[in-house]
Amino acid sequence: MTSDPRDRLQKAISAAGLMSRRAAEDLIAAGRVTVNGRVARLGDRVDAAVDRVEVDGIPMPVAPEHVTYLLYKPPGVVSTASDPEGRPTVVELVPDTPRVVPVGRLDYESEGLLLLTNDGDLVNAVTHPRFGVTKTYLVEISGQPGPAALRQLKEGIELEDGVARAIAARLLARSPKRSQLELVMGEGRNREVRRMLEVLGYPVVKLVRVAIGPLRDQTLRPGSWRQLGNDEVRKLYLAAGHGAAGSQP
Repeated sequence: MTSDPRDRLQKAISAAGLMSRRAAEDLIAAGRVTVNGRVARLGDRVDAAVDRVEVDGIPMPVAPEHVTYLLYKPPGVVSTASDPEGRPTVVELVPDTPRVVPVGRLDYESEGLLLLTNDGDLVNAVTHPRFGVTKTYLVEISGQPGPAALRQLKEGIELEDGVARAIAARLLARSPKRSQLELVMGEGRNREVRRMLEVLGYPVVKLVRVAIGPLRDQTLRPGSWRQLGNDEVRKLYLAAGHGAAGSQP
Protein backbone atom coordinates (compact mmCIF):
# COMPACT_ATOMS: atom_id res chain seq x y z
CA MET A 1 0.00 0.00 0.00
CA THR A 2 1.44 3.38 -1.06
CA SER A 3 1.05 6.50 1.04
CA ASP A 4 -0.80 9.57 -0.24
CA PRO A 5 1.86 11.98 -1.66
CA ARG A 6 -0.39 14.99 -1.12
CA ASP A 7 -0.13 17.27 1.92
CA ARG A 8 -2.97 18.25 4.20
CA LEU A 9 -4.34 21.57 3.02
CA GLN A 10 -3.46 23.49 6.17
CA LYS A 11 0.10 22.13 6.02
CA ALA A 12 0.50 23.19 2.36
CA ILE A 13 -0.69 26.72 3.19
CA SER A 14 1.61 26.95 6.19
CA ALA A 15 4.59 25.51 4.26
CA ALA A 16 4.22 28.29 1.70
CA GLY A 17 4.97 30.79 4.45
CA LEU A 18 1.54 32.40 4.25
CA MET A 19 0.37 31.86 7.83
CA SER A 20 0.50 29.42 10.71
CA ARG A 21 -1.13 26.01 10.39
CA ARG A 22 -3.64 27.00 13.07
CA ALA A 23 -4.61 30.16 11.16
CA ALA A 24 -5.05 28.09 8.01
CA GLU A 25 -7.29 25.65 9.88
CA ASP A 26 -9.46 28.54 11.07
CA LEU A 27 -9.88 29.80 7.50
CA ILE A 28 -10.79 26.35 6.24
CA ALA A 29 -13.32 25.86 9.05
CA ALA A 30 -14.89 29.24 8.18
CA GLY A 31 -15.46 28.13 4.59
CA ARG A 32 -13.14 30.77 3.16
CA VAL A 33 -10.80 28.35 1.36
CA THR A 34 -11.57 26.56 -1.91
CA VAL A 35 -9.64 23.87 -3.75
CA ASN A 36 -10.24 23.70 -7.48
CA GLY A 37 -13.45 25.70 -7.03
CA ARG A 38 -14.88 23.55 -4.22
CA VAL A 39 -15.20 24.77 -0.62
CA ALA A 40 -12.46 23.00 1.30
CA ARG A 41 -12.89 20.95 4.46
CA LEU A 42 -10.49 20.19 7.27
CA GLY A 43 -8.67 17.02 6.34
CA ASP A 44 -8.54 17.77 2.61
CA ARG A 45 -5.26 17.01 0.90
CA VAL A 46 -3.74 18.91 -2.02
CA ASP A 47 -0.95 18.58 -4.52
CA ALA A 48 0.65 22.03 -4.45
CA ALA A 49 1.96 21.59 -7.99
CA VAL A 50 -1.48 20.85 -9.45
CA ASP A 51 -4.36 22.01 -7.27
CA ARG A 52 -5.67 25.59 -7.24
CA VAL A 53 -6.10 26.93 -3.73
CA GLU A 54 -7.98 30.20 -3.12
CA VAL A 55 -8.84 32.23 -0.03
CA ASP A 56 -11.82 34.56 -0.44
CA GLY A 57 -11.49 34.09 -4.19
CA ILE A 58 -7.83 35.11 -4.29
CA PRO A 59 -5.37 32.53 -5.64
CA MET A 60 -2.98 31.43 -2.93
CA PRO A 61 0.51 30.72 -4.27
CA VAL A 62 1.12 27.35 -2.64
CA ALA A 63 2.56 25.90 -5.86
CA PRO A 64 6.32 25.74 -5.28
CA GLU A 65 7.14 26.43 -8.93
CA HIS A 66 5.42 29.84 -8.98
CA VAL A 67 7.86 32.71 -8.67
CA THR A 68 7.50 36.47 -9.15
CA TYR A 69 10.38 38.95 -9.30
CA LEU A 70 10.27 42.71 -8.85
CA LEU A 71 12.99 44.19 -11.07
CA TYR A 72 14.25 47.73 -11.46
CA LYS A 73 14.58 47.86 -15.24
CA PRO A 74 17.45 50.08 -16.37
CA PRO A 75 17.13 52.24 -19.48
CA GLY A 76 18.50 50.56 -22.59
CA VAL A 77 16.94 47.17 -21.84
CA VAL A 78 13.89 45.74 -23.64
CA SER A 79 10.90 44.30 -21.77
CA THR A 80 10.78 41.03 -23.71
CA ALA A 81 12.15 37.51 -23.39
CA SER A 82 14.24 37.89 -26.57
CA ASP A 83 15.11 40.64 -29.02
CA PRO A 84 15.81 40.20 -32.76
CA GLU A 85 18.14 43.22 -32.66
CA GLY A 86 20.28 41.60 -29.99
CA ARG A 87 19.60 44.22 -27.33
CA PRO A 88 19.74 43.17 -23.65
CA THR A 89 16.44 41.92 -22.24
CA VAL A 90 14.87 41.99 -18.79
CA VAL A 91 14.87 38.19 -18.48
CA GLU A 92 18.68 38.26 -18.64
CA LEU A 93 18.70 40.24 -15.38
CA VAL A 94 16.90 37.59 -13.28
CA PRO A 95 17.61 33.87 -12.68
CA ASP A 96 17.42 31.57 -15.73
CA THR A 97 15.19 29.07 -13.98
CA PRO A 98 12.32 28.87 -13.62
CA ARG A 99 11.50 30.58 -16.91
CA VAL A 100 9.61 33.85 -16.35
CA VAL A 101 8.05 36.47 -18.60
CA PRO A 102 7.71 40.25 -18.13
CA VAL A 103 4.33 41.42 -16.87
CA GLY A 104 3.38 44.14 -19.34
CA ARG A 105 5.98 46.47 -20.76
CA LEU A 106 8.25 49.36 -19.92
CA ASP A 107 9.72 50.92 -23.03
CA TYR A 108 13.39 50.79 -24.01
CA GLU A 109 14.35 54.28 -22.80
CA SER A 110 12.33 54.14 -19.58
CA GLU A 111 13.31 52.68 -16.24
CA GLY A 112 11.76 51.54 -13.00
CA LEU A 113 9.70 48.71 -11.56
CA LEU A 114 8.71 45.72 -13.66
CA LEU A 115 7.31 42.35 -12.63
CA LEU A 116 8.47 39.05 -14.10
CA THR A 117 6.64 35.82 -13.28
CA ASN A 118 5.66 32.34 -14.41
CA ASP A 119 2.18 32.77 -12.89
CA GLY A 120 -0.18 33.26 -15.84
CA ASP A 121 -3.09 34.29 -13.62
CA LEU A 122 -1.00 37.07 -12.13
CA VAL A 123 0.07 38.30 -15.57
CA ASN A 124 -3.58 38.63 -16.57
CA ALA A 125 -4.60 40.27 -13.28
CA VAL A 126 -1.92 42.96 -13.50
CA THR A 127 -2.04 43.71 -17.24
CA HIS A 128 -5.70 43.49 -18.27
CA PRO A 129 -7.24 46.99 -18.21
CA ARG A 130 -10.55 45.75 -16.77
CA PHE A 131 -8.82 44.84 -13.49
CA GLY A 132 -7.49 48.37 -13.05
CA VAL A 133 -4.10 47.71 -11.44
CA THR A 134 -2.51 51.16 -11.63
CA LYS A 135 1.06 52.09 -12.53
CA THR A 136 2.62 55.26 -11.13
CA TYR A 137 5.33 57.21 -12.95
CA LEU A 138 7.66 60.09 -12.19
CA VAL A 139 8.19 61.96 -15.44
CA GLU A 140 10.72 64.69 -16.15
CA ILE A 141 9.68 66.81 -19.12
CA SER A 142 10.85 69.84 -21.04
CA GLY A 143 8.69 72.89 -20.39
CA GLN A 144 6.32 74.11 -17.72
CA PRO A 145 2.80 72.65 -17.97
CA GLY A 146 0.03 74.64 -16.35
CA PRO A 147 -3.28 73.54 -14.80
CA ALA A 148 -4.90 73.23 -18.24
CA ALA A 149 -2.33 70.66 -19.38
CA LEU A 150 -2.75 68.62 -16.19
CA ARG A 151 -6.51 68.72 -16.60
CA GLN A 152 -6.21 67.57 -20.21
CA LEU A 153 -4.05 64.60 -19.19
CA LYS A 154 -6.87 63.45 -16.92
CA GLU A 155 -9.73 64.24 -19.29
CA GLY A 156 -8.09 62.40 -22.18
CA ILE A 157 -5.82 62.93 -25.15
CA GLU A 158 -6.52 61.56 -28.61
CA LEU A 159 -3.77 59.23 -29.82
CA GLU A 160 -3.61 57.19 -33.02
CA ASP A 161 -4.82 54.10 -31.12
CA GLY A 162 -7.59 55.85 -29.19
CA VAL A 163 -8.08 58.23 -26.29
CA ALA A 164 -5.58 57.89 -23.42
CA ARG A 165 -6.03 59.42 -20.00
CA ALA A 166 -4.32 59.53 -16.65
CA ILE A 167 -6.18 58.58 -13.49
CA ALA A 168 -4.21 61.28 -11.66
CA ALA A 169 -1.70 63.92 -12.73
CA ARG A 170 0.11 66.42 -10.56
CA LEU A 171 3.06 68.77 -10.81
CA LEU A 172 5.85 67.93 -8.34
CA ALA A 173 8.59 70.38 -9.27
CA ARG A 174 9.33 73.11 -11.78
CA SER A 175 12.48 74.83 -13.01
CA PRO A 176 12.97 77.39 -15.80
CA LYS A 177 13.38 74.66 -18.44
CA ARG A 178 12.07 71.42 -16.97
CA SER A 179 9.29 70.08 -14.77
CA GLN A 180 8.57 66.85 -12.91
CA LEU A 181 5.14 65.23 -12.94
CA GLU A 182 3.58 62.27 -11.18
CA LEU A 183 1.16 60.34 -13.39
CA VAL A 184 -1.02 57.41 -12.37
CA MET A 185 -2.13 55.28 -15.32
CA GLY A 186 -4.71 52.53 -15.52
CA GLU A 187 -3.48 50.78 -18.65
CA GLY A 188 -0.15 50.18 -20.34
CA ARG A 189 -0.29 50.90 -24.04
CA ASN A 190 3.00 51.16 -25.91
CA ARG A 191 4.82 54.42 -25.01
CA GLU A 192 1.49 55.81 -23.83
CA VAL A 193 2.82 58.39 -21.36
CA ARG A 194 5.45 59.65 -23.77
CA ARG A 195 2.94 60.00 -26.59
CA MET A 196 0.41 61.85 -24.42
CA LEU A 197 2.98 64.41 -23.34
CA GLU A 198 4.36 64.81 -26.85
CA VAL A 199 0.88 65.72 -28.10
CA LEU A 200 0.77 68.45 -25.45
CA GLY A 201 4.21 69.72 -26.49
CA TYR A 202 6.19 68.52 -23.46
CA PRO A 203 8.84 65.99 -24.58
CA VAL A 204 9.83 63.42 -21.97
CA VAL A 205 13.40 63.67 -20.72
CA LYS A 206 13.21 60.84 -18.18
CA LEU A 207 10.47 58.39 -17.19
CA VAL A 208 10.59 56.17 -14.09
CA ARG A 209 7.88 53.74 -12.98
CA VAL A 210 7.81 53.92 -9.18
CA ALA A 211 4.79 51.76 -8.32
CA ILE A 212 2.76 48.85 -9.65
CA GLY A 213 -0.53 48.84 -7.81
CA PRO A 214 0.39 48.72 -4.10
CA LEU A 215 4.03 47.74 -4.75
CA ARG A 216 6.82 50.25 -4.24
CA ASP A 217 10.49 49.68 -3.47
CA GLN A 218 12.94 52.54 -3.15
CA THR A 219 15.80 50.21 -2.23
CA LEU A 220 16.14 48.66 -5.69
CA ARG A 221 18.71 50.12 -8.05
CA PRO A 222 18.88 49.79 -11.86
CA GLY A 223 19.44 46.14 -12.73
CA SER A 224 18.66 44.81 -9.23
CA TRP A 225 15.71 42.61 -8.32
CA ARG A 226 14.11 40.67 -5.50
CA GLN A 227 11.56 37.91 -5.24
CA LEU A 228 8.09 38.91 -4.05
CA GLY A 229 6.71 37.35 -0.91
CA ASN A 230 3.36 35.58 -0.99
CA ASP A 231 1.72 38.45 0.90
CA GLU A 232 2.84 40.89 -1.82
CA VAL A 233 1.45 38.62 -4.53
CA ARG A 234 -1.86 38.50 -2.69
CA LYS A 235 -1.92 42.30 -2.48
CA LEU A 236 -1.58 42.46 -6.26
CA TYR A 237 -4.56 40.12 -6.63
CA LEU A 238 -6.52 42.27 -4.19
CA ALA A 239 -5.65 45.39 -6.22
CA ALA A 240 -7.07 43.61 -9.26
CA GLY A 241 -10.34 43.02 -7.41
CA HIS A 242 -9.80 39.28 -6.91
CA GLY A 243 -11.66 38.91 -3.62
CA ALA A 244 -12.80 41.39 -1.01
CA ALA A 245 -10.04 43.63 0.32
CA GLY A 246 -11.49 43.48 3.77
CA SER A 247 -11.35 39.69 3.95
CA GLN A 248 -7.64 39.18 3.59
CA PRO A 249 -6.41 36.93 6.36
